[in-house]
Amino acid sequence: MRVITGSARGVRLKTPDGLLTRPTTDRVKEAVFSIIQFEVEGSNVLDLFAGTGQMGIEALSRGASGAVFVDERRDACDLVRENLKRTRLSERAQVVQTDYFAYLKSCRKSFDLIFLDPPYREKFLENALKSISEIDILSDRGIIICERPAEKALETELPGLTRGKDYRYGKTWITLFRKG
Repeated sequence: MRVITGSARGVRLKTPDGLLTRPTTDRVKEAVFSIIQFEVEGSNVLDLFAGTGQMGIEALSRGASGAVFVDERRDACDLVRENLKRTRLSERAQVVQTDYFAYLKSCRKSFDLIFLDPPYREKFLENALKSISEIDILSDRGIIICERPAEKALETELPGLTRGKDYRYGKTWITLFRKG
C-alpha cells in the first residue's frame, strides 16, 4: 500500500496485522481519486472510518488543506499517526479516537470530501450517511465517497443529498453523494 501521487508520492504506508482492518486496494483508491481529482485541492477532508488513514493521506498528498481521521480503535489511530509521520503530513491532520456516531453528533466542522469505508458486515455506512444528511456537515460543493461490497444496497434518497453514479471495481462498489 502506497501513496499514489502528490507530495508524498511513493511512500509506503504501514498496514495493520490481522483482519480487523480491510484497507482499500490501490486499484480502487486510484479510481476514486481519478473520479474526484478536481475536487481535492484545498479541500477539508473527513476520513470517518480511517483504518490506515490511506484515503485521507492520499487527499493531503494531493493538496487537501486539512484532514480529520476518525476511528474508534486505538491501534488504528496509532497506525494513522505513524502513516502521517511517514508521509510528513501530520501538521495538516487531526486524529480522533472515538465512535463514528459520537464524532458526527458533536461535529461542528464542515467538510468538502467525506470518505466512508466502514466494516462491510455492519450497518455503519447506512447510519453514517443518514447522520451526515441530518447534521449537515457537508459543504455546498461537498462529496461523500462510499465504499461498499457489491451485495450491499444503498438508499437512493437521503434528505439533502443527491446520489451520483455507482462505480464497480471487482467486488467493490464506489457510490458518490453530493449536497443538494
